[in-house]
Amino acid sequence: MRKIRQGDEVVVIAGKDKGRRGTVLRVINDGARVVVENINKVKKHMKPNPMLGQTGGIIEMEKSIDISNVMLFNPASEKGDRVGFKHLEDGTKVRFFKSNGEVVDTK
Repeated sequence: MRKIRQGDEVVVIAGKDKGRRGTVLRVINDGARVVVENINKVKKHMKPNPMLGQTGGIIEMEKSIDISNVMLFNPASEKGDRVGFKHLEDGTKVRFFKSNGEVVDTK
């Protein structure tokens, strides 16, 4: 079970986008890096590829950032928060915010 998953809202805590929020689009490299929506946008020069129907030009895309540079967003405190794991009475393992003990998800 990962502390940060696809679909989570996170806050960037280091780098050029520090302080910005976004949704995790995907987790790559076995949980080492994440791609966050509208964070770490770069411009990439693409060659046209008529076989695939791609036009050439400059496209803007999100690149991955290290997972240590993001924190899960806590809506109660309106800032990033650390996450832990605990087992509920029914035996399910859930994530919770360490600052207030509130459960993140009930999966």
